Amino acid sequence: MTGLARWCVRHRKLVLGAWVVVLVVLGGIVGVSGSGFSDSTRLPASDSSTAYDLLAQGGSDAAQVKRGTIVWHADDGTAVSAATRSSIEPMLKRASRVEGVEAVLSPFDAAGAKQVSADQRTAFATVLFSSDGSAKNVKDMALKAGTDRLTVQVGGAAFTTIPVGGLSEIIGVLAALLILLLVFRSVWAAVLPIITGVVGVGLSTLAVVCLSHAIPLNSVAPEMGALIGLGVGIDYALFIVNRHRKALLGGADVPTAVATSLGTSGRAVLFAGGTVIVALLGMAILRVGFLTGLGFAAAVTVFLTVLAAVTLLPALLGLIGRRVLRRSDRRAAGDAPINGVQRPAAQPRGLWAWWARVVQRHPRVTGVAALILLIGLAAPAAAIRLGSADASSDPHGTDTRSFSDTMSTSFGKGFDSALLLVAQTPDEKSRAAWNGLVKKLPDVKDVTSVGAPQPVTKTLSSLQVVPSSFGQDKATSDLVHTLRTDVISHAEAGTNLHVYVGGTTASNVDFANALTSKLPLFLGVIAALGFLLLMVAFRSLLVPLIGALCNLLTIAVALGATVAVFQWGWGPAQFGVGGPGPVEYIVAMLMVGVVFGLSIDYHVFLVSRMHEEWSHTGDNGRAIRVGVGDTGTVIVTAATIMTCVFASFGVAGVRTISEFGVGLAVAVLVDALFLRMTMIPALMHGVGPRNWSLPRFLDRVLPRVSIEGGDHELAPAGLPHAEQARTSSGAS
Repeated sequence: MTGLARWCVRHRKLVLGAWVVVLVVLGGIVGVSGSGFSDSTRLPASDSSTAYDLLAQGGSDAAQVKRGTIVWHADDGTAVSAATRSSIEPMLKRASRVEGVEAVLSPFDAAGAKQVSADQRTAFATVLFSSDGSAKNVKDMALKAGTDRLTVQVGGAAFTTIPVGGLSEIIGVLAALLILLLVFRSVWAAVLPIITGVVGVGLSTLAVVCLSHAIPLNSVAPEMGALIGLGVGIDYALFIVNRHRKALLGGADVPTAVATSLGTSGRAVLFAGGTVIVALLGMAILRVGFLTGLGFAAAVTVFLTVLAAVTLLPALLGLIGRRVLRRSDRRAAGDAPINGVQRPAAQPRGLWAWWARVVQRHPRVTGVAALILLIGLAAPAAAIRLGSADASSDPHGTDTRSFSDTMSTSFGKGFDSALLLVAQTPDEKSRAAWNGLVKKLPDVKDVTSVGAPQPVTKTLSSLQVVPSSFGQDKATSDLVHTLRTDVISHAEAGTNLHVYVGGTTASNVDFANALTSKLPLFLGVIAALGFLLLMVAFRSLLVPLIGALCNLLTIAVALGATVAVFQWGWGPAQFGVGGPGPVEYIVAMLMVGVVFGLSIDYHVFLVSRMHEEWSHTGDNGRAIRVGVGDTGTVIVTAATIMTCVFASFGVAGVRTISEFGVGLAVAVLVDALFLRMTMIPALMHGVGPRNWSLPRFLDRVLPRVSIEGGDHELAPAGLPHAEQARTSSGAS
């Protein structure tokens, strides 16, 4: 790392030019090729996916067609009167001729005769799209058909668009800049982490857009990537800049200070970034294509932000020189370096040095208090319900919520959550059983209406079942479960009839069930990987074990905060995402991977400083105290910055992004203040020198990796007591 640092300083103009060239080239590629994002969320080997597969094999395109709904409400007369018809019907005919529109099911035709409310004041038409690009034209046509006495609204998947980000990123960056200015009191020291983070995110965003042509990626991938990349990119650069400034204040010249910062904090950044990447790539365990794609895209973002921190930032530090310090600090350090050698570091002072002494004197009180608080924050996670919120939980006054209110008032809450039953009837007995099932469905609890069976082939047919509740409601999920495990299984008994429940709501239920069942495996794998990585880094069993278990607690805090705010409704209106609803399954899975990686980051930065001091002195109490006191300010500053960045995405207006941002913001701040700065030091004080013990057989087989730099850089010659303390503390 020191060699890379010196090379980047010597060739800083080349490094800066290379980054500019790569940004321009990728920008040009994106400008020419555009994006290839897909919001398909099919889950393989599920009841709902089987239903869609059967329809596709039978020649039906129900799985590929997107639906949009145009609804109108007449203040005077009826929604199908001659006056209303003269305004609406021509618009529907024009819409049917738009390229990309497959069909329009109108209430003015026999096929859509039931699409009129009981009071005749409201009616709707269903528009089937074979391509996404035509929805905006149809939407504009529909809204122009409204008059003073006729309200026209649109809704449904085809007309739903995700707001474009931008404002949240700006808010987060400005908040981070303000915090850095307050901490460093130097414009250049504050600006450099921002530049590094923004450039890393900019490059990664372009790279993710390019990747969307090669792998399945959801359209929220760039926003998710920006959220993660800005937080970790600024933080990683902050740790390096902080170490660089300390080296300069110690009397080192600029190239030596850059080499020192990368040889210590830079190594920690590489290790921490690697753990985040491992956690994100671990999402492949879930075997869900689009989630694996999101994890891969986020991993690419973290990799590029780490690359910016260890190449672009050293070049910028070399370019800025000693101006990264305040003028008073430059005078205090002296105009000339002391032979390029850093002065001995002073004992840490300030708030966190004081707090480190408090924790050392009262480890049980502080540790137990922190644990009680953390358990309280994590408790709501036990009630998590995964799913997908619908328009009924959108903020009041938005177009989507107004559409949902109009449709649910006139046609029932289940208007947009119909279940699709697909039946295989290979013989007479199975067809009779299917007909019997159709007759029983209207009597099932929470079923509002049942459509007529539609033949697909001679042995395949389908029908729609409309529930009495919104798609996001637990009652609808319970209905899916009742149909599959009770009603349908009873009808299939003793026959060759096979009925599968599909539709958007059923697909969401399948996703929630599948991911919930795999969550323990996912947690176990990434916890084991984190433990192994930390064991190699710190050559200890207890330190990585404490870290891995505490990281799981941080994940629970993140999920608990998300449940309390968005599922229980303790304030989602403040984030512009409406009322309570289930936690998005995309958010829950990504949050597990990201939080685990980020919490290991802080563990690495904290414990690496402790380990460095332990390597010098062999004094466990001193190592913990110095580690907390020396890294407290920078870790809490980094956590505050990351919290501001994540929280700014909470007001993005997109429920998925808001849940992700708020959950991560709470987790990061709580992790830094109560886990890293309080509970973990308290535990390590209680354990004593055995923190650093490792069985001899493991010591022989494990590779030697130093996060803080080579051992020769850490301990001066003739100081064997650190090694003696390690071996005498139970390493056998």
